[in-house]
Amino acid sequence: MQYYTDINSYQGLEKTAVTLGKFDSLHRGHQRLVKSIQSYAQKKNVKSVVFAFDINKETLLTNQERRNHLETQVDCMIQCPFTKEIREMEAEAFIEKVLVEKLHASYIVVGTDFHFGHRKRGNVEMLARYAEKYHYQLDVLNKELYQGREISSTYVRAALAEGDVELANLLLGYPYHMSGVVEHGKRLGRTLGFPTMNIIPADRKIVPRYGVYTCKIWIEGEVFTGIGNVGMRPTVTEEKRVLLEVFVFEYDGDAYGKNITVEFCAFERPEKKFDSIEEMKRQVDLDIAFGKAYFQE
Repeated sequence: MQYYTDINSYQGLEKTAVTLGKFDSLHRGHQRLVKSIQSYAQKKNVKSVVFAFDINKETLLTNQERRNHLETQVDCMIQCPFTKEIREMEAEAFIEKVLVEKLHASYIVVGTDFHFGHRKRGNVEMLARYAEKYHYQLDVLNKELYQGREISSTYVRAALAEGDVELANLLLGYPYHMSGVVEHGKRLGRTLGFPTMNIIPADRKIVPRYGVYTCKIWIEGEVFTGIGNVGMRPTVTEEKRVLLEVFVFEYDGDAYGKNITVEFCAFERPEKKFDSIEEMKRQVDLDIAFGKAYFQE
């Protein structure tokens, strides 16, 4: 997959099938858009292009995670910063200058609520009006639904805020996850009999409700099970820093400095401040038992 972080760097001359949006989660609705341009690429011999607006806000997927997801699915991804130039470009100019002259779009695939251009004046009706003039075909796909409700990034965020990662995973079509390099901590867990791997969430990455979860942990291509606590560890520190700590079952290697990925499976309990380290250890023992029973089932 070709990857660009600036629309002006794209110099392709081929006809394309393009889908556009924020793609801040690549949920099941987004995946339907991607599958549509994949189909055009295969059947019409055009290049499949995902054009993602990077609005620089909290996100469910980092830019690198989004790139990893799409790596084998499309020919090209353009991660377009929401610059003043893009933000203030009139909708008609965006169609002409970006979609037609730059991307050579033959097929444009968007959702029903897609808006673009200065003050969001562009919409699917405008795209339809210009289709004949600029010789592209427009496909407007209805929203994917789950139990009668439209799947959206807002829906996913709400599920994560409640700790309902099982619902979030259903909406996404893949496990919600966080990745990072394992850093050295205070080694308190090791002295208490449950050594943890600690990672700091990526900038702008949305974390689920603070608490304890059952998790799957990917380390150097191998998957393990365990439990993880995401939050601020109020029992052992006054630092106001969000951290993900995972205790990995049946792993005795040295993970320091390694990049790991933690997938959230199910919520067990909210994070709390214990009155003592001993009380915390008793609860962690229960958490470990809960996690092992969860994966045995």
